[in-house]
Parts: sequence; structure tokens; C-alpha cells
Amino acid sequence: MSRAILALALLLTPPASAAPKQDPAPRPPASPPPSSQASQARYRSVKIDGVPFVRQKPDFCGEACVEMGLRKLGHRLSQDDFFALSRVDPALGRGVLAKELARGLRRIGLDPGAVWYRVPRRQPAPELERQFRQLHADLLAGVPSIVCTHYDRSPGTTQHFRLVLGYDSKTDEVIYHEPAEDNGRHRRMPRREMMAIWPLRYRAAHDIVIRMPLRPKKVQIPPRPRARHTAADYAQHVMKLQPTFRRLRGRFSVVVEPPFVVAGTISRRDMRATAEGLIRWSVAELKQRYFARDPKQIITIWLFDHRTYETNALRLTGRRAGTPFGFYSPSHRALIMNIRTGGGTLVHEIVHPFMEANFPDCPPWFNEGMGSLYEGVGRRNHRIWGYINWRLPGLQRAIRRKQVLPPFAALMRQNETQFYEQDPGTNYSQSRYLVYYLQDRGQLRTYYHQFVKNHRADPTGYKTLQQQLGVRDMAAFQREWERYVLKLKYTRPAVK
Repeated sequence: MSRAILALALLLTPPASAAPKQDPAPRPPASPPPSSQASQARYRSVKIDGVPFVRQKPDFCGEACVEMGLRKLGHRLSQDDFFALSRVDPALGRGVLAKELARGLRRIGLDPGAVWYRVPRRQPAPELERQFRQLHADLLAGVPSIVCTHYDRSPGTTQHFRLVLGYDSKTDEVIYHEPAEDNGRHRRMPRREMMAIWPLRYRAAHDIVIRMPLRPKKVQIPPRPRARHTAADYAQHVMKLQPTFRRLRGRFSVVVEPPFVVAGTISRRDMRATAEGLIRWSVAELKQRYFARDPKQIITIWLFDHRTYETNALRLTGRRAGTPFGFYSPSHRALIMNIRTGGGTLVHEIVHPFMEANFPDCPPWFNEGMGSLYEGVGRRNHRIWGYINWRLPGLQRAIRRKQVLPPFAALMRQNETQFYEQDPGTNYSQSRYLVYYLQDRGQLRTYYHQFVKNHRADPTGYKTLQQQLGVRDMAAFQREWERYVLKLKYTRPAVK
């Protein structure tokens, strides 16, 4: 991120995270402020025991400190839960800033105090001593404090939250939990060192120090939202995408639209319109009619334009795109789209991760039949509807030329190799318009759920189809279906 302490919003990241964000402010002073032996002697030894240690997730140092403090108070609120409570947009791909941390603490009934304290740059020692005296007084009262410091004195150091739990007068050391490291329990730091890395550059005339005592008022933990993926999961996912952004072509915008993270090179306005329009609507409709569960893992939808689609598809997967429209790559947990060709392919590919989560044994014919049904997508009778699309003319030509289509029984038992690599050119269209036939007769939703229910006894769906249609002679039905297909007329509906 490019901003540091701006409008009192500090960018705070743990050094133990992958690719930590850099602090653009000057490094901490090489020499700490003077501290006399007399001032050291004023502070008694104190240590708050029984504070559990929590290892932070990347960039969640503040969230982890809150979890540790609350567990000491007998409350269960994970770092993920606190992130959600902070209401930070997970598309930003970061943990909480100081202002968001303080706001979240107040929201659950803790009093973090004033949080930001000015320190004169030319003579910092008196104010730093006063701030430490207040921190020490809180420790004596059994109140730990979250402090924000530079991580250390190295160039390009990050800013970082730690939970201060005590002070040792014999060694003049501060005792704290270090959330960024596995063995971070009861770490020690010379007080002189803390005084050196505590001030954060703010304005020309002064620095600031950040101190948040975890003083309980009336702590109330809200109920945890029920969702397969939390706001924290999406934020962590976006963080992991940062290195990928750097090796792809173009400038990226990111929008979180559960259960997807949508990223791409189109304008942020177009990104939001696609995410909040087509993706949100189609996901809601598909879940209402078919899918009870979200994908097990967060899927990235990559939206590229004509200029960046081919290059970025190659860089993402190591292979050239086999289609100018877009495709789903389960191994990369990604939908990779040339969105300028329209939204139909996007909805087609959205079906696949949902089918994977809800019907993992789905045979290729039905997986692609359902996906391709929604290539031409819109509304009819207030629900999602697959319209006649560009696959129809080729299927009609094959029927008119007496090209032998596989019997439905043969089509439905094809494995992936047979369906995708030995396709006579009609597998997709034959599957689509069989599914379309069921949709047209109001039987598709029922067929889907019966197929899922019966799939162990009927892995291809053939027997379930017979039951749904109420027919025994499937050869006669296929001839009837071919006549039905020949009567259809291809139109190009607008994508909603």
C-alpha cells in the first residue's frame, strides 16, 4: 500500500507475513531518546499472567492482539471475527489500520483511550516517558496495551502491533506477546529500544505514538456470521494475489463478490457493475434453484479485456487459452475470462465450481449441459433462464444431414476423455439442448435434485431422465427431441 500515517490511519503490517507492505516514512531514529537511571528506577516490575498467545495470520497483527486480550478476559473472538467486525473492505487486501482497530474495540465494549499521542520531534524524551508511565500504570491495574511501533530499526521497516504485558525493573525490559512469530510468547525488549521504535513519523513538527489499553467497559461479542468463507478469508485471499498482480499485464481492480474474488484489468466501474450485477444475480439465482453449498475454496474470477486476456491467461496457467471467450481452471481455482466478448461465458463457467461443490460426481454431459445452458442467459417468469443460443445451428445441421448423434445413453455415460477429446462436434450442443428441453417443460430443477439424490444408483442420470420424462422407449424420445430441436429458432438475446 502506498499510504502511511494519513488522517491518522496507519498502515500496520507484520514482518513475518509474505511480501509485507513497506512503510514509506523515514526509518526510526538511530539513537533512542535519553533515559536516565533515575527514570528507570521509578517503574516497578509487573507482569500480567494468563494471557494466551495467538499467532497472527498475514497482516493481522492487530486482530491477533485483540484476540489475545479478549481471551484473557474470558471472551472468544478470533482474529478473523474481529476483522469482520472492523468492517474493512476485504478487497483492500490488508488487516486493520489503527483507526479501524480502535473503532472495533469500542464497538465490542473496550475503551482504548485517545489512541494517538503527539511527541515533539526535537525533544521527544519527556512525552515518551509520560506515555510509558501511563502504559505502566495500566499494567499495574491489570490492563494490557496494544502498541504500534516500527518492527525494528532496519531500513524500510514495517509498522506493527504488539501486545504489551509487563515490565522487568531489574533488566529495564518491556514484556510483550509478539504475534508475528511462532514463539512470540513473553518476548522481551529493552525499554530503550522500545522508546526508539515507538514514535511514528506524522508531520514535520511532531511524531506520534499509538497506545491502546484494553480497558473493559461492557464487553459484548456479537454472534458470528454463518458463511463458508469469512471476510477475513477474502482479505487473506486478496493478499495472496498481490504477487500474481505484479507478474500479470495491466493495472488491476479488485472486488469481493462472495463466493468469488473478482480481479481484472477492466475499469473499476465496469468491474463493480459486472460483480454487483451479472455475478451477484446469477449466483443468487443458481443457488436458489440448484446449489445449496458454495465452493469449498475461494475462486478468483479474472476479468480481462482483449489486450490482456491471451497474455494473462498464459501467465496464470502456463498454457495458451484454448478459447477466445474464457474458461474455468480447477487447478488454479480461477475463472479466466475475456469479458469483452460478453457475460454469457462467465455465467457458464460460474456453474462449474458450484457443480463441483454440490455434485462432485456429475458426469461431463450434465456439467457442460448446465453450464452451456446459461451462456445465453436472462430472466423469464422472474427466474434465471437459458435462451436459445449460437450452439443451435450446428446441432440442427447435424440432424438435417442425418449425422448420427450418440444415443442419449451413450452420451450420458461418456467419461471426460470421451466427452472432451473424442467429441464428434455435437457433444456440447446435444447436452445443452437436452437440458434446454427439460427447462422448457419446467422439469430441469426437479431433474437436477433427483439426479443428485439418485447418482450412486444412477451415475449417468439416464434412468432418472426416463423417470422424469415418463418414457420407456428412449430411441423414440430421441427422435421426438430431434424434431423439437429443428423447430427452435436462434435469436441473440441481450445479456441481463
